[in-house]
Amino acid sequence: MPLSLLSQSTLSLTLLTVCLAVVSGGMKPAKAASFSVVAEGLDNVRGLSFSPDGSLYVTEAGVGGSELCSPSLNVPNQTDCIGTSGAVTRIKDGKQERVLTGLPSRALSPSSIQAIGANDIQFDAAGNSYLLIGLAANVNYNNTPLNSPKWGQLYKADFNTGTLTSIADISNYEITSNPNAIFTNGDVASNPYSFTIQGDTAYIANAAGNDVLSVKLDGSNLTKVTTLPGQTITNPIPPSPDAPPNQEQQIEVAAVPTGVAIGPDQALYVSQLTGVPFPEDKASIFRVGSDGKTTVYADGLTQLTDLTFDTEGNLYALQFANQSYLKGNFDGSLIQIAPDGTRTTLLSGNGLESATALTIGPDGAVYVSNKGDRPGQGQVLRIDTTKEVPEPTSVLGTLVVFGALGVRSFTKRKKTATRQN
Repeated sequence: MPLSLLSQSTLSLTLLTVCLAVVSGGMKPAKAASFSVVAEGLDNVRGLSFSPDGSLYVTEAGVGGSELCSPSLNVPNQTDCIGTSGAVTRIKDGKQERVLTGLPSRALSPSSIQAIGANDIQFDAAGNSYLLIGLAANVNYNNTPLNSPKWGQLYKADFNTGTLTSIADISNYEITSNPNAIFTNGDVASNPYSFTIQGDTAYIANAAGNDVLSVKLDGSNLTKVTTLPGQTITNPIPPSPDAPPNQEQQIEVAAVPTGVAIGPDQALYVSQLTGVPFPEDKASIFRVGSDGKTTVYADGLTQLTDLTFDTEGNLYALQFANQSYLKGNFDGSLIQIAPDGTRTTLLSGNGLESATALTIGPDGAVYVSNKGDRPGQGQVLRIDTTKEVPEPTSVLGTLVVFGALGVRSFTKRKKTATRQN
Protein backbone atom coordinates (compact mmCIF):
# COMPACT_ATOMS: atom_id res chain seq x y z
CA MET A 1 0.00 0.00 0.00
CA PRO A 2 1.29 3.48 -0.77
CA LEU A 3 1.24 4.73 2.79
CA SER A 4 2.12 1.56 4.59
CA LEU A 5 -1.01 2.08 6.67
CA LEU A 6 -1.15 -1.57 7.67
CA SER A 7 -4.01 -3.97 7.96
CA GLN A 8 -6.95 -3.45 5.82
CA SER A 9 -6.08 -0.88 7.59
CA THR A 10 -3.07 -4.86 7.10
CA LEU A 11 -2.44 -5.58 3.57
CA SER A 12 -3.21 -1.90 3.11
CA LEU A 13 -0.46 -1.27 4.16
CA THR A 14 -3.04 14.92 8.50
CA LEU A 15 -15.34 29.23 8.27
CA LEU A 16 -18.22 30.49 9.17
CA THR A 17 -19.84 28.25 11.69
CA VAL A 18 -19.82 24.82 10.13
CA CYS A 19 -23.33 23.57 10.69
CA LEU A 20 -24.14 22.18 7.25
CA ALA A 21 -22.94 18.72 6.26
CA VAL A 22 -21.36 18.69 2.81
CA VAL A 23 -22.51 15.47 1.18
CA SER A 24 -21.72 15.14 -2.50
CA GLY A 25 -21.66 18.93 -2.96
CA GLY A 26 -21.57 20.57 -6.37
CA MET A 27 -18.28 20.29 -8.24
CA LYS A 28 -16.62 22.99 -10.29
CA PRO A 29 -14.19 22.14 -13.12
CA ALA A 30 -10.52 21.81 -12.31
CA LYS A 31 -8.73 25.15 -12.15
CA ALA A 32 -5.25 23.78 -12.89
CA ALA A 33 -3.61 25.92 -10.22
CA SER A 34 -0.04 27.09 -10.73
CA PHE A 35 2.62 25.22 -8.78
CA SER A 36 6.38 25.07 -8.30
CA VAL A 37 8.79 22.55 -6.72
CA VAL A 38 10.40 23.83 -3.52
CA ALA A 39 12.12 20.62 -2.40
CA GLU A 40 13.06 17.36 -4.10
CA GLY A 41 15.13 14.20 -3.73
CA LEU A 42 13.20 13.17 -0.62
CA ASP A 43 12.81 9.57 0.57
CA ASN A 44 9.18 8.46 0.99
CA VAL A 45 8.15 11.99 1.94
CA ARG A 46 5.33 12.35 4.47
CA GLY A 47 4.06 15.16 6.73
CA LEU A 48 5.08 18.80 6.64
CA SER A 49 4.59 21.89 8.77
CA PHE A 50 5.83 25.46 9.07
CA SER A 51 7.68 26.57 12.19
CA PRO A 52 7.03 30.02 13.70
CA ASP A 53 10.09 31.43 11.91
CA GLY A 54 8.64 30.48 8.52
CA SER A 55 10.85 27.44 7.90
CA LEU A 56 9.17 24.40 6.35
CA TYR A 57 9.93 21.07 8.02
CA VAL A 58 9.25 17.79 6.20
CA THR A 59 9.38 14.21 7.42
CA GLU A 60 10.97 11.43 5.38
CA ALA A 61 10.03 7.84 6.19
CA GLY A 62 13.38 6.76 4.74
CA VAL A 63 14.43 3.80 2.62
CA GLY A 64 14.47 1.01 5.18
CA GLY A 65 17.81 -0.72 5.69
CA SER A 66 19.42 -4.14 5.97
CA GLU A 67 18.51 -5.13 9.54
CA LEU A 68 15.75 -7.32 10.96
CA CYS A 69 14.41 -8.44 7.59
CA SER A 70 11.09 -10.27 7.72
CA PRO A 71 8.00 -10.96 5.57
CA SER A 72 6.53 -7.74 4.25
CA LEU A 73 3.67 -6.15 6.12
CA ASN A 74 2.11 -5.05 2.86
CA VAL A 75 3.06 -7.25 -0.08
CA PRO A 76 2.78 -11.06 -0.06
CA ASN A 77 5.97 -13.00 -0.77
CA GLN A 78 8.11 -9.89 -0.36
CA THR A 79 10.56 -8.82 2.33
CA ASP A 80 10.75 -5.71 4.51
CA CYS A 81 14.03 -4.60 6.05
CA ILE A 82 14.71 -2.02 8.75
CA GLY A 83 17.35 0.68 9.13
CA THR A 84 17.90 4.20 10.42
CA SER A 85 17.39 6.07 7.14
CA GLY A 86 14.46 8.23 8.28
CA ALA A 87 14.97 11.98 8.56
CA VAL A 88 13.51 15.45 8.97
CA THR A 89 14.35 18.00 6.28
CA ARG A 90 14.14 21.78 6.64
CA ILE A 91 13.56 24.25 3.80
CA LYS A 92 14.71 27.71 4.88
CA ASP A 93 15.85 30.75 2.89
CA GLY A 94 15.86 28.71 -0.31
CA LYS A 95 18.08 25.97 1.18
CA GLN A 96 17.14 22.34 1.76
CA GLU A 97 18.93 20.35 4.47
CA ARG A 98 18.35 17.34 6.68
CA VAL A 99 18.43 18.57 10.25
CA LEU A 100 17.59 15.28 11.96
CA THR A 101 18.69 11.82 10.84
CA GLY A 102 18.93 8.31 12.30
CA LEU A 103 15.18 7.75 12.50
CA PRO A 104 13.77 4.20 12.16
CA SER A 105 12.57 3.14 8.72
CA ARG A 106 11.00 -0.04 7.40
CA ALA A 107 10.58 -0.56 3.65
CA LEU A 108 10.29 -3.19 0.96
CA SER A 109 13.68 -4.63 0.05
CA PRO A 110 15.46 -3.98 -2.22
CA SER A 111 13.17 -1.37 -3.84
CA SER A 112 12.87 0.80 -0.68
CA ILE A 113 9.29 1.74 -1.56
CA GLN A 114 6.32 1.94 0.82
CA ALA A 115 8.44 2.93 3.78
CA ILE A 116 7.08 3.33 7.29
CA GLY A 117 8.82 5.68 9.71
CA ALA A 118 8.68 9.41 10.48
CA ASN A 119 5.10 10.25 9.54
CA ASP A 120 4.38 13.82 10.63
CA ILE A 121 5.71 16.94 12.32
CA GLN A 122 3.89 19.83 14.02
CA PHE A 123 4.68 22.89 16.17
CA ASP A 124 2.86 24.24 19.20
CA ALA A 125 2.14 27.94 19.83
CA ALA A 126 5.42 28.33 21.69
CA GLY A 127 7.41 26.97 18.74
CA ASN A 128 8.19 23.57 20.25
CA SER A 129 8.38 20.80 17.66
CA TYR A 130 6.78 17.35 17.85
CA LEU A 131 7.48 14.32 15.69
CA LEU A 132 5.23 11.31 15.06
CA ILE A 133 6.82 7.97 14.19
CA GLY A 134 4.49 5.28 12.87
CA LEU A 135 4.16 1.50 13.08
CA ALA A 136 3.27 -0.81 15.92
CA ALA A 137 5.54 -1.13 18.91
CA ASN A 138 5.85 -4.90 18.69
CA VAL A 139 6.90 -5.22 15.05
CA ASN A 140 9.75 -7.74 14.87
CA TYR A 141 9.28 -8.52 18.56
CA ASN A 142 9.73 -4.91 19.63
CA ASN A 143 13.04 -4.63 17.84
CA THR A 144 14.15 -1.32 16.39
CA PRO A 145 17.59 -0.50 15.05
CA LEU A 146 20.23 0.02 17.71
CA ASN A 147 20.08 3.49 19.30
CA SER A 148 17.08 4.40 17.18
CA PRO A 149 13.87 5.92 18.55
CA LYS A 150 11.08 3.40 18.99
CA TRP A 151 8.15 2.86 16.67
CA GLY A 152 4.62 4.12 17.23
CA GLN A 153 5.29 7.11 19.43
CA LEU A 154 4.81 10.88 19.61
CA TYR A 155 8.05 12.66 20.46
CA LYS A 156 9.07 16.17 21.42
CA ALA A 157 12.00 17.06 19.17
CA ASP A 158 15.00 19.29 19.83
CA PHE A 159 16.74 20.01 16.53
CA ASN A 160 19.65 21.75 18.24
CA THR A 161 20.69 18.63 20.13
CA GLY A 162 19.07 15.96 17.95
CA THR A 163 17.16 14.67 20.97
CA LEU A 164 13.72 13.08 20.90
CA THR A 165 11.75 12.79 24.13
CA SER A 166 8.79 10.41 24.13
CA ILE A 167 5.45 12.07 24.88
CA ALA A 168 3.07 9.19 24.18
CA ASP A 169 3.43 5.52 23.25
CA ILE A 170 0.54 5.26 20.80
CA SER A 171 1.03 1.63 19.85
CA ASN A 172 1.30 0.45 23.44
CA TYR A 173 -1.98 2.23 24.13
CA GLU A 174 -3.60 0.25 21.29
CA ILE A 175 -2.15 -2.98 22.69
CA THR A 176 -3.68 -2.38 26.11
CA SER A 177 -6.99 -0.73 25.21
CA ASN A 178 -8.05 -1.95 21.77
CA PRO A 179 -8.54 -5.72 21.57
CA ASN A 180 -9.57 -5.40 17.92
CA ALA A 181 -6.07 -4.17 17.14
CA ILE A 182 -4.47 -7.45 18.16
CA PHE A 183 -4.12 -10.14 15.51
CA THR A 184 -3.95 -13.87 16.18
CA ASN A 185 -0.19 -13.83 15.56
CA GLY A 186 0.29 -11.16 18.23
CA ASP A 187 0.98 -8.28 15.87
CA VAL A 188 -0.72 -4.95 16.49
CA ALA A 189 -2.66 -2.97 13.89
CA SER A 190 -1.29 0.44 14.74
CA ASN A 191 0.26 3.13 12.59
CA PRO A 192 -0.13 6.66 13.96
CA TYR A 193 -0.03 8.57 10.70
CA SER A 194 -0.71 12.27 11.30
CA PHE A 195 -1.63 14.73 14.04
CA THR A 196 -2.56 18.30 14.78
CA ILE A 197 -2.08 20.46 17.85
CA GLN A 198 -4.59 22.77 19.49
CA GLY A 199 -3.52 24.49 22.68
CA ASP A 200 -1.89 21.92 24.92
CA THR A 201 -3.38 18.88 23.18
CA ALA A 202 -2.34 16.74 20.23
CA TYR A 203 -4.96 14.88 18.18
CA ILE A 204 -3.62 11.81 16.39
CA ALA A 205 -5.09 9.81 13.51
CA ASN A 206 -4.10 6.16 13.84
CA ALA A 207 -4.52 4.79 10.32
CA ALA A 208 -4.28 1.11 11.18
CA GLY A 209 -6.07 1.46 14.51
CA ASN A 210 -9.02 3.15 12.75
CA ASP A 211 -9.33 5.67 15.55
CA VAL A 212 -8.44 9.20 16.63
CA LEU A 213 -6.62 9.73 19.92
CA SER A 214 -5.82 12.78 22.01
CA VAL A 215 -2.99 13.41 24.45
CA LYS A 216 -1.75 16.41 26.41
CA LEU A 217 1.65 17.67 25.31
CA ASP A 218 3.01 16.86 28.77
CA GLY A 219 2.20 13.22 28.02
CA SER A 220 -0.87 12.96 30.24
CA ASN A 221 -4.42 11.87 29.45
CA LEU A 222 -3.84 9.72 26.38
CA THR A 223 -7.35 8.68 25.36
CA LYS A 224 -9.50 7.68 22.41
CA VAL A 225 -11.69 10.42 20.90
CA THR A 226 -13.54 8.28 18.38
CA THR A 227 -13.36 5.12 16.30
CA LEU A 228 -14.21 5.60 12.65
CA PRO A 229 -16.67 3.12 11.17
CA GLY A 230 -15.88 0.76 8.35
CA GLN A 231 -18.30 0.12 5.52
CA THR A 232 -19.73 -2.74 3.51
CA ILE A 233 -19.32 -2.48 -0.25
CA THR A 234 -19.68 -4.60 -3.33
CA ASN A 235 -16.23 -5.85 -4.21
CA PRO A 236 -15.06 -3.92 -7.31
CA ILE A 237 -12.60 -6.71 -8.11
CA PRO A 238 -14.21 -9.18 -10.55
CA PRO A 239 -15.01 -12.58 -9.04
CA SER A 240 -13.04 -15.66 -9.98
CA PRO A 241 -14.24 -17.69 -12.98
CA ASP A 242 -15.61 -20.43 -10.73
CA ALA A 243 -17.78 -18.04 -8.65
CA PRO A 244 -21.58 -18.52 -8.88
CA PRO A 245 -23.15 -16.37 -11.63
CA ASN A 246 -24.69 -12.99 -10.75
CA GLN A 247 -23.44 -13.19 -7.22
CA GLU A 248 -22.34 -9.87 -5.72
CA GLN A 249 -19.58 -10.27 -3.22
CA GLN A 250 -20.05 -8.00 -0.20
CA ILE A 251 -16.87 -7.12 1.68
CA GLU A 252 -15.98 -5.06 4.73
CA VAL A 253 -13.63 -2.12 4.18
CA ALA A 254 -11.82 -0.46 7.08
CA ALA A 255 -11.93 3.32 7.56
CA VAL A 256 -8.15 4.00 7.68
CA PRO A 257 -8.09 7.59 9.01
CA THR A 258 -5.26 9.73 7.72
CA GLY A 259 -5.40 13.51 8.18
CA VAL A 260 -6.85 15.36 11.17
CA ALA A 261 -7.58 19.10 11.44
CA ILE A 262 -9.39 21.56 13.69
CA GLY A 263 -12.27 23.28 11.91
CA PRO A 264 -13.39 26.89 12.36
CA ASP A 265 -16.19 25.53 14.53
CA GLN A 266 -13.52 23.91 16.77
CA ALA A 267 -14.66 20.42 15.81
CA LEU A 268 -12.23 17.77 14.60
CA TYR A 269 -12.26 16.86 10.90
CA VAL A 270 -10.75 13.55 9.81
CA SER A 271 -9.97 12.26 6.31
CA GLN A 272 -9.96 8.59 5.39
CA LEU A 273 -8.04 6.54 2.87
CA THR A 274 -10.23 3.41 3.13
CA GLY A 275 -8.74 -0.07 3.11
CA VAL A 276 -8.21 -2.70 0.43
CA PRO A 277 -9.37 -2.67 -2.36
CA PHE A 278 -9.36 1.15 -2.05
CA PRO A 279 -12.77 1.65 -3.66
CA GLU A 280 -13.34 4.83 -5.63
CA ASP A 281 -15.99 7.29 -4.36
CA LYS A 282 -16.01 5.67 -0.92
CA ALA A 283 -13.70 7.93 1.10
CA SER A 284 -15.25 10.55 3.39
CA ILE A 285 -14.35 13.45 5.63
CA PHE A 286 -15.79 13.03 9.12
CA ARG A 287 -16.70 15.72 11.64
CA VAL A 288 -16.15 14.83 15.29
CA GLY A 289 -17.96 17.11 17.74
CA SER A 290 -16.88 17.93 21.28
CA ASP A 291 -19.26 15.22 22.48
CA GLY A 292 -17.47 12.64 20.34
CA LYS A 293 -20.37 12.33 17.91
CA THR A 294 -19.02 11.47 14.48
CA THR A 295 -20.88 12.43 11.30
CA VAL A 296 -20.04 12.54 7.61
CA TYR A 297 -19.09 16.06 6.50
CA ALA A 298 -18.20 15.26 2.87
CA ASP A 299 -18.31 12.03 0.89
CA GLY A 300 -17.78 10.66 -2.61
CA LEU A 301 -14.00 11.06 -2.45
CA THR A 302 -11.13 8.66 -3.09
CA GLN A 303 -8.03 7.72 -1.08
CA LEU A 304 -7.71 10.84 1.04
CA THR A 305 -4.41 11.36 2.82
CA ASP A 306 -4.76 14.78 4.46
CA LEU A 307 -6.90 17.87 4.97
CA THR A 308 -6.65 21.40 6.36
CA PHE A 309 -8.61 24.66 6.60
CA ASP A 310 -7.60 28.15 5.49
CA THR A 311 -8.49 31.39 7.29
CA GLU A 312 -11.61 31.81 5.14
CA GLY A 313 -13.08 28.49 6.21
CA ASN A 314 -12.29 26.63 2.99
CA LEU A 315 -11.31 23.01 3.50
CA TYR A 316 -8.55 21.53 1.35
CA ALA A 317 -8.57 17.77 0.85
CA LEU A 318 -5.78 15.75 -0.73
CA GLN A 319 -6.31 12.58 -2.73
CA PHE A 320 -3.34 10.23 -2.90
CA ALA A 321 -4.70 9.02 -6.23
CA ASN A 322 -7.94 9.59 -8.12
CA GLN A 323 -8.32 5.90 -8.91
CA SER A 324 -7.89 2.82 -6.80
CA TYR A 325 -4.26 2.19 -5.95
CA LEU A 326 -4.64 -1.27 -7.43
CA LYS A 327 -5.11 0.23 -10.92
CA GLY A 328 -1.58 1.66 -10.95
CA ASN A 329 -2.50 5.24 -11.91
CA PHE A 330 -1.28 7.50 -9.12
CA ASP A 331 -2.45 10.91 -10.39
CA GLY A 332 -3.78 12.71 -7.33
CA SER A 333 -5.93 15.77 -6.68
CA LEU A 334 -6.12 18.83 -4.46
CA ILE A 335 -9.76 19.69 -3.81
CA GLN A 336 -11.19 22.81 -2.19
CA ILE A 337 -14.51 22.52 -0.34
CA ALA A 338 -16.05 25.95 0.35
CA PRO A 339 -18.14 26.63 3.48
CA ASP A 340 -21.29 26.33 1.34
CA GLY A 341 -20.25 22.89 0.14
CA THR A 342 -19.07 23.82 -3.35
CA ARG A 343 -16.14 21.70 -4.46
CA THR A 344 -13.41 22.87 -6.81
CA THR A 345 -10.58 20.70 -8.09
CA LEU A 346 -7.55 22.97 -7.91
CA LEU A 347 -5.05 20.50 -9.34
CA SER A 348 -5.49 16.98 -10.68
CA GLY A 349 -2.63 15.00 -12.16
CA ASN A 350 -0.41 17.37 -14.14
CA GLY A 351 2.53 16.40 -11.92
CA LEU A 352 0.57 15.74 -8.73
CA GLU A 353 0.84 12.04 -7.90
CA SER A 354 1.06 9.79 -4.87
CA ALA A 355 0.34 12.82 -2.68
CA THR A 356 0.77 12.14 1.03
CA ALA A 357 0.28 15.37 3.04
CA LEU A 358 -0.45 19.09 2.84
CA THR A 359 -0.23 22.29 4.84
CA ILE A 360 -0.96 25.98 4.24
CA GLY A 361 2.00 28.33 4.37
CA PRO A 362 2.27 31.83 5.81
CA ASP A 363 1.93 33.06 2.21
CA GLY A 364 -1.48 31.42 1.84
CA ALA A 365 -0.25 28.84 -0.68
CA VAL A 366 -0.86 25.12 -0.23
CA TYR A 367 2.27 22.98 0.17
CA VAL A 368 1.95 19.30 -0.74
CA SER A 369 4.18 16.26 -0.22
CA ASN A 370 4.35 14.70 -3.69
CA LYS A 371 5.51 11.31 -4.95
CA GLY A 372 5.40 10.12 -1.38
CA ASP A 373 5.55 6.39 -2.03
CA ARG A 374 9.09 6.12 -3.37
CA PRO A 375 12.75 6.77 -2.48
CA GLY A 376 14.78 9.66 -3.85
CA GLN A 377 11.94 11.16 -5.88
CA GLY A 378 9.81 12.84 -3.23
CA GLN A 379 8.98 16.50 -3.67
CA VAL A 380 7.30 19.38 -1.92
CA LEU A 381 5.07 21.40 -4.23
CA ARG A 382 3.95 24.97 -3.61
CA ILE A 383 0.48 25.34 -5.13
CA ASP A 384 -0.73 28.89 -5.68
CA THR A 385 -4.51 28.70 -5.39
CA THR A 386 -4.97 32.30 -6.56
CA LYS A 387 -3.43 31.86 -10.00
CA GLU A 388 -4.61 29.65 -12.82
CA VAL A 389 -2.72 28.25 -15.78
CA PRO A 390 -4.16 26.80 -19.00
CA GLU A 391 -5.51 23.35 -18.24
CA PRO A 392 -3.74 20.60 -20.23
CA THR A 393 -5.77 17.78 -21.69
CA SER A 394 -4.21 15.33 -19.25
CA VAL A 395 -5.86 17.04 -16.28
CA LEU A 396 -9.19 15.59 -15.23
CA GLY A 397 -11.97 18.10 -15.83
CA THR A 398 -14.02 16.63 -13.02
CA LEU A 399 -13.25 14.31 -10.15
CA VAL A 400 -13.75 10.67 -10.68
CA VAL A 401 -16.18 10.40 -7.75
CA PHE A 402 -13.69 8.38 -6.44
CA GLY A 403 8.86 24.10 -9.91
CA ALA A 404 10.30 27.65 -9.26
CA LEU A 405 12.81 27.16 -6.46
CA GLY A 406 13.95 23.66 -7.41
CA VAL A 407 16.19 23.42 -4.37
CA ARG A 408 18.98 20.87 -4.71
CA SER A 409 21.44 21.76 -1.93
CA PHE A 410 22.97 18.89 0.01
CA THR A 411 22.76 18.40 3.73
CA LYS A 412 24.93 20.88 5.58
CA ARG A 413 24.13 20.01 9.15
CA LYS A 414 22.89 16.78 10.63
CA LYS A 415 21.84 15.76 14.09
CA THR A 416 21.47 12.05 14.69
CA ALA A 417 18.43 11.28 16.77
CA THR A 418 18.92 10.01 20.28
CA ARG A 419 16.07 8.93 22.47
CA GLN A 420 15.24 9.96 26.03
CA ASN A 421 12.60 8.17 28.04
